[in-house]
Amino acid sequence: MTKFFPGYTARSAYEGGVGSRIVDVEAFEASLSGAVEAFDFSTENPHVRTEGQGFFPLSEAVGFVSAGVGHPVDSDDAYVIREWRGKRKAFLLREHAVKAETLAVVVYTGPAFLAALNGPDTPEAVAATEREAFLASGATHAVVAVLAGAGPEALSPGRLVSNLAGGNADALTWTADEIRQKATEAEAYSNEWEVVSD
Repeated sequence: MTKFFPGYTARSAYEGGVGSRIVDVEAFEASLSGAVEAFDFSTENPHVRTEGQGFFPLSEAVGFVSAGVGHPVDSDDAYVIREWRGKRKAFLLREHAVKAETLAVVVYTGPAFLAALNGPDTPEAVAATEREAFLASGATHAVVAVLAGAGPEALSPGRLVSNLAGGNADALTWTADEIRQKATEAEAYSNEWEVVSD
């Protein structure tokens, strides 16, 4: 039976914070479980570039999440300061989030999640805590991203750079043309959309 562990990069989706938010965890995980159990996480699957990593478009569960973005608002009162990934930034309040149009979830198998904790993007103290918590949870899989969005699909500029700097093993397989395309999309998206926070 599939059991999910909310990885530190997706924990705010479960608990509240910056970005996408799950508003019905039980229904969300029931929908995700079916998709994960039917998925081949091996590289024999043409949709898997890195063993153990899966990307799940989950349109049937879009009603169980709050989008992580909204349009810019011309009022200081519409924003809140939050610490996110080691920096303090202004985020649009969740009440200004648009209705989620799309939902995709990134899930790693247990071994892939534990291996990813060894990457340069994860501080050692975080990695040690996550390893211990994952193993103690009895989970079979880790949810590493909940992407409830609206508008065109694109990585944020910061996430794109982080992925290219070693934050995601799949980025190592991107061609120069793919990187240029993703950069163009990230810039255009960041001009029209802002991340929300609770």
